[in-house]
Amino acid sequence: MFELLREDQATAARRGRLHLGRATIETPVFMPVGTQATVKAMTAEEVWGLGYRLILANTYHLYLRPGAELVQQAGGIHRFMAWDGAVLTDSGGYQVFSLRDLRRVGEEGVRFRSHLDGTEHLFTPERVIAVEEQLGADIIMAFDECPPYPATHDYARESMQRTHAWARRCKDAHVTDTLLFGIVQGSTYADLRRESAEFIASLDFPGNALGGISVGEPREAMLEAVEVAAPLLPAHKPRYLMGVGMPLDILDAVARGMDLFDCVLPTRMGRNGTAFTTYGRANIKGARYREEFGPIDPECPCAVCQRYSAAYLRHLYKAGEILAARLLTYHNLAFYARLMEGIRAALDAGRFSAFRQEFERCYTQGDDDGDSGTAGAGQPHS
Repeated sequence: MFELLREDQATAARRGRLHLGRATIETPVFMPVGTQATVKAMTAEEVWGLGYRLILANTYHLYLRPGAELVQQAGGIHRFMAWDGAVLTDSGGYQVFSLRDLRRVGEEGVRFRSHLDGTEHLFTPERVIAVEEQLGADIIMAFDECPPYPATHDYARESMQRTHAWARRCKDAHVTDTLLFGIVQGSTYADLRRESAEFIASLDFPGNALGGISVGEPREAMLEAVEVAAPLLPAHKPRYLMGVGMPLDILDAVARGMDLFDCVLPTRMGRNGTAFTTYGRANIKGARYREEFGPIDPECPCAVCQRYSAAYLRHLYKAGEILAARLLTYHNLAFYARLMEGIRAALDAGRFSAFRQEFERCYTQGDDDGDSGTAGAGQPHS
């Protein structure tokens, strides 16, 4: 399933290849988020055309609407959304965590009220696995509890132990040939992250993830959690960092041995008027772009930058035109695809550190939003 092709000599970065039934995934890789069986503002053909072969969909949202049974009747999630690539489904653990006032957590599972209509539902590990198998994804995630930040050490341990018990139950409930990945928890506590990584690794899942990252903690704490846990996960299996997607955070996590990433930032921020560029984030709403008749990113070869000016994108956004969301989302996903291609090429050539240094130098030159990568914005999965 997973080939570890080479390892960087100066860092813990890895170059790999993940073989799935529908696609071969070159790693490190970024997965666009298709929460509701769609990457917002994009067609499946456009996502494919940008080079993506693996996207993420969300169990919680699809369970509530349109329902896993309907997706199964349609022939599974791939046929339902007309997607020729592979799909990973998040278990919904983060969404349940984010409901705070609408859920009760217990050893059995999580009882929650739908954010759509207030109806009550129960997610147990067994139920979540059954729903994910009905959806028919290529990779499914174990049901976990995502603790908030900050959390006390006692609560983080209790939450971690619950996640471990649920991981065993998920594995026992798993009956299809989909790939079930385990999830490491432990909040920002190094001792808990180590304990959780060792336990999840011992369950021998075909892949492993770090969860509970980017839920408001300082960036340094996020990187420490990755640095502590990643080396304890099996080297011959893929490692997935959930919900982390700032470009510099991805680079730092790759350097610490992570392989898979997902985040809604490129699509969400595109819809909100922000473009990721070679020279940092560009806020298209800014007056500086009113008469900028060149592309939003002069270094970008994507179709948007080759055809449309920053001034036109700003006009579309200010006018409330749907095309603004479409074009900015397309550009942002093209940026992320190019970033990951650059990382893989640098690893192939044995020059990852040089690539990382040059990318950071350019990216931090001009950032309209004053951000150079942070874990503190909250784990964005929807």
